[in-house]
Amino acid sequence: MNLIHYRILIGFVVCCTFAECAAQQTFRVLEYNVENLFDCRHDSLKHDEEYLPGGIRGWSYRKFQHKVSAVAKVILASSVKLQVPDVVGLCEVENEYCLENLVKYSPLREVGYRYVMTDSPDERGIDVALLYQPYTFRLIDSESIRIPFCPEISTRPTRDILHVVGRVVTSDTIDFFVCHMPSRSGGKKKSEPYRLHTAARLKLAVDSVMAIRQTPYVVILGDFNDYPSDKVFSEVLQAVRPAGTINSTSLYNLMDGREGGTYRYRGEWGILDQLIVSGTFLDGTHTLSTSYSNAQILNYPFLFQTDETYGGKKPFRTYHGMKYQGGFSDHLPVSLDIMIP
Repeated sequence: MNLIHYRILIGFVVCCTFAECAAQQTFRVLEYNVENLFDCRHDSLKHDEEYLPGGIRGWSYRKFQHKVSAVAKVILASSVKLQVPDVVGLCEVENEYCLENLVKYSPLREVGYRYVMTDSPDERGIDVALLYQPYTFRLIDSESIRIPFCPEISTRPTRDILHVVGRVVTSDTIDFFVCHMPSRSGGKKKSEPYRLHTAARLKLAVDSVMAIRQTPYVVILGDFNDYPSDKVFSEVLQAVRPAGTINSTSLYNLMDGREGGTYRYRGEWGILDQLIVSGTFLDGTHTLSTSYSNAQILNYPFLFQTDETYGGKKPFRTYHGMKYQGGFSDHLPVSLDIMIP
């Protein structure tokens, strides 16, 4: 007798056998910087006082629950053909308690996500995570890649890179790298060396995967705090927009050359959130495939508010300065559809 798997998604009940679920043609990847998903409990080893009851932002359990529900709404809205994203890379999540609330007690509770995350030396305590659907992505392994601290280029440690390995229904292996690069605090010139240093560690890890996988399917996603034209991509990762002949062992940035952006600074849009893939997805000779047109910035109307200062629209944030608004994030999510035969 076939086992039955039930999913409740935005008011619809979806019932299918595991075999039918596995027969999907689109494997959706989502990346989202959720902007300060903090719980209400103090971690004595971290500087999380800003997001505590009684703190300067007036954070509370009610606001935390609203934030979790807002993140869940974005993930559900990103579904394709009533199927939630198969994997979701998240940036700026404080701890496992936040993820437990997201996958078990939010509107995502019937969807069945599992997760892995880092435990970084970041001073504020924020980390990266990957949610995954265990029926379409069979977890093999995960690791946190620590970035060596260099006092010559920074005064504080940065987030780990999360490396997750799993198999899809074709038995092909995909390596995901979830990144949240060092911030641009202090300006680009001052902060860029730290991002270049972090990107070099990422490139080393990716090259190791390329060397051992017979068919290396690599997806790098996250908030890079740099734009596609910056040195992190052109010089270190050597990941540019795909054009001409595709090299299966090279990296390609599917966000390079796009209009609009994922983040708005002083009225100007730019792309800080990246989706980078190995050429094996693009050369047309391997089982799994994608294309430049399969990546997109998700611009759902509910994610925006009017920019009263510079005009136009801007991301609808949880806070405007210190004023609570109850929005979503200062970033827009990005998605990538991988085709599975």
